[in-house]
Amino acid sequence: MKKTKQKLNLNRRNFLSGTATLAGLAATASIVPINISNANHKEGSKGLPGFISWKDRNALIIHSDKGIETHRSAIGESLITPNRNVYIRNNMPTMTDSQIGNRNDWKVSIEGVKNPKTFSLGQLKKLGHTTIATILQCSGNGRGFFEHKVRGSQWKTGAAACVFWTGVPVKAVVDACGGIDRDSVFMTSAGVDHKPTGLDPKKAMVERSVPKKVYSDAMLAWEMNGVPLPNAHGGPVRMITPGYFGINNVKHLGKVAFTKTESTVKYMKSSYRISPIGKKGSQYPSCWEMPVKSWITRPTDETGTVKSGKVQIVGVAMGGTRKVKSVKVSIDGGKSWKRAKFIGPDLGKYAWRQFALETTLSAGTYNLASLASNGPDKQPELRMENRRGYAHNGWKDHSVNITVV
Repeated sequence: MKKTKQKLNLNRRNFLSGTATLAGLAATASIVPINISNANHKEGSKGLPGFISWKDRNALIIHSDKGIETHRSAIGESLITPNRNVYIRNNMPTMTDSQIGNRNDWKVSIEGVKNPKTFSLGQLKKLGHTTIATILQCSGNGRGFFEHKVRGSQWKTGAAACVFWTGVPVKAVVDACGGIDRDSVFMTSAGVDHKPTGLDPKKAMVERSVPKKVYSDAMLAWEMNGVPLPNAHGGPVRMITPGYFGINNVKHLGKVAFTKTESTVKYMKSSYRISPIGKKGSQYPSCWEMPVKSWITRPTDETGTVKSGKVQIVGVAMGGTRKVKSVKVSIDGGKSWKRAKFIGPDLGKYAWRQFALETTLSAGTYNLASLASNGPDKQPELRMENRRGYAHNGWKDHSVNITVV
């Protein structure tokens, strides 16, 4: 990591405690069939893979059964993304109810601590309880804008969501184990969804190492937007690393270890590395912290034509590991900018903020763009070219063209 500077600041995280307001928003966001944890569906719904037949097909773009994107216009109408609209990105097949068994009996081992222990989900629930809103975003969100031939789902803006997670702070679990081994450098989380496949763990296990200090704000989550964590999103327990790309939020969590070195499995050593086009290797920065980013959610080219007169331009903005401070909007492709207003509640620095700018537009064509800042950093104009199309936050590609009549 020292050989290549990674402009993704690592800052201390603070939990956002659950409140009545948060509970109400979460309840609204989770209006889905009550059996969403069931991944045993044999048939899909309107083209959806069977394991997510409960999702809203009209809100989603299907790239593959492992890559399903949310339409731009369906991502930001609510501050919290409803479960039925949240994107899907799987490296391994989602575990089924029969593979998971009794959810409260699910085991998570804690290693690299003074007193290593294994906890059942039922036991974890007794150690602590909190709720935090974070952005869940695939490292490749925005890959579809890159001009070179990039492997993987061609995401534009829809591999992202803002979600309420409920669970136990990792710090509380560590305290129950007597504290962390002083020599550790990383927090390493491992999923067990590779086990049913019978594949080589070195190639199939999703195990991710992040800097040890991330543990202070991380959590082991068992609820998503007020309902039990769906299998499709990593139930019954998922690691949540606020401000970090989705791959670090390990699904079907089976182990948390505080280690001296990074994991050597494929998904850490060689995958999810931000490398130059045509090159790869573990010497390049890992997809860890998310950069500051924003995009317009309404109106967009999905909306069709817009009537002239007063128009509200709405979008979402995130600060990465810092609080987003401001957003500017342009209607002329970045030639001039006006400051937008944040709307709705502030759910903490790891959640996105909705913003709005009301303006008057006459008939014609317009290029709408947004530019967010978290203080030290602001969105660049252009993407950072890299082999796999990771960490794209350039505002120019994320702009939209509209026609006003």
